[in-house]
Amino acid sequence: MGIGGGIFLIVVGAILAFAVSDIISGVDLTMVGYICMAAGVIALVLALVMNRQRTNTRHTEYVERRDDRHVHGPGDTV
Repeated sequence: MGIGGGIFLIVVGAILAFAVSDIISGVDLTMVGYICMAAGVIALVLALVMNRQRTNTRHTEYVERRDDRHVHGPGDTV
């Protein structure tokens, strides 16, 4: 989901929780807004933790070099 998705859920949840006053039978929009905000906060925290772990990794490259380049002719045995 990432950082952008978490922020989006927080914004949509805040709009539903604090700005919408419509009534839908069987649906509490305030509670849906709070759930969206909680999911957005969790997604944001997880994205930041995963991003932090990605920056702490090290990559080491090993290059093996061989200088024994011998070209075999058509009558040579290996």
